[in-house]
Amino acid sequence: MEHFDTLIIGGGPAGLMAAIRASSLGQKVAITEKNHSLGNKLLLSGKGRCNFTNAESDMDIFISHYGENGKFLYSAFSKFGPLRTREYFSHIGVKFIEERGKRIFPKEGGSQRVLDALLMQCRKNGVKIMRSNPVKALKVKNSHIDFIITENDEYSADKYIIATGGKSYPKTGSTGDGYDFARQAGHTVTDLYPALVPVRTRETWPKLASGCDLRNVRVTVIADGKNVAERFGEMEFTNFGVSGPIIMDISRFIPDWQKCDELQFSLDMKPTLTPEILTARIKRDIAKHSGHGRFAGLVRSLVPAKMVTLFLELSDVPHDKPTDYMSDEEIADTVTLLKDIRMNINGLWGFGNAMVTRGGVNLDEVNPSTMKSKLCDNLYFAGEVLDLAGPSGGFNLQVCWSTGYVAGSIIE
Repeated sequence: MEHFDTLIIGGGPAGLMAAIRASSLGQKVAITEKNHSLGNKLLLSGKGRCNFTNAESDMDIFISHYGENGKFLYSAFSKFGPLRTREYFSHIGVKFIEERGKRIFPKEGGSQRVLDALLMQCRKNGVKIMRSNPVKALKVKNSHIDFIITENDEYSADKYIIATGGKSYPKTGSTGDGYDFARQAGHTVTDLYPALVPVRTRETWPKLASGCDLRNVRVTVIADGKNVAERFGEMEFTNFGVSGPIIMDISRFIPDWQKCDELQFSLDMKPTLTPEILTARIKRDIAKHSGHGRFAGLVRSLVPAKMVTLFLELSDVPHDKPTDYMSDEEIADTVTLLKDIRMNINGLWGFGNAMVTRGGVNLDEVNPSTMKSKLCDNLYFAGEVLDLAGPSGGFNLQVCWSTGYVAGSIIE
């Protein structure tokens, strides 16, 4: 039975960072990966461009993006935070650029460039990579892992790191194996939900504007008549509901509200304009086209082209009604629709379309300073397998880099 100082289960971003850190400290390190290739999910990050961190400099603001569990990350970020992440990737040859929302991307090469750089460091440090070698079971005795059983062999180690990812994008190999391994070691796993995922609506009319990208809009979540959350930015309509950055971000919290009798989205197409200003604008447009304006033409001046059919369908004003004959009530109804398009939330799209998993290994059972299990004396965790989920924008990969680095470190 081959023995290692550190054995890492999972060859994604967290596992690779843990391997690089441990091997740089002189450890004999191995990664066992179920797939033939490593970093499959990393290659999908940012649609292949790899938004690998965020340049937000205020750590309290950065941490706040993870919700109540964010405080768990203070220690890890103090050791290997966003700034150090950027410095590290620059050091290993990944030059980067900052884009809107302080998102950090490789200057060239995208996700493949990031993955190649990480694999190169593993090769330089002598990390043994065992591909197509899924772990079948941990052999745990007296709160200690004696060895693991894989598809091909059995291996022992002084230290084991579970870095298997979550359940999102299962086609990449993230099928929730790490949760089973954690349970074998005595850990509890919180409820699992798809996160950063499109949302289904009860209404079918969104498909009339499928593929329509909306910018600078506001979406508010209304639970039993109360506004509980809102986001400003970009969204899109789909054949089954809504998607886009602000929808996927807010999807992380929808399970908290699903016991409500009524759960809705309110879409404000013109969040920077008050109803009064919007009314005045519409009346000016009507006057400008007096004598030949039609309601459909007015709508074309108010919403993106791909959304005209949908807006006309939702409005009670006849499509061909001359705008000169629109009543004050019809103008007010048009303004109301622009400011408050309601959609009933009908659940989340599944794990197959989710960017991350909400839920995971209970953080109360993990030491935040070391990522070491409090229940099993030679077990550590890193990455998405932990109950940590942030918004899009580089926040979830930052969890992988930081927790991977800490888990791979030697406790002094």
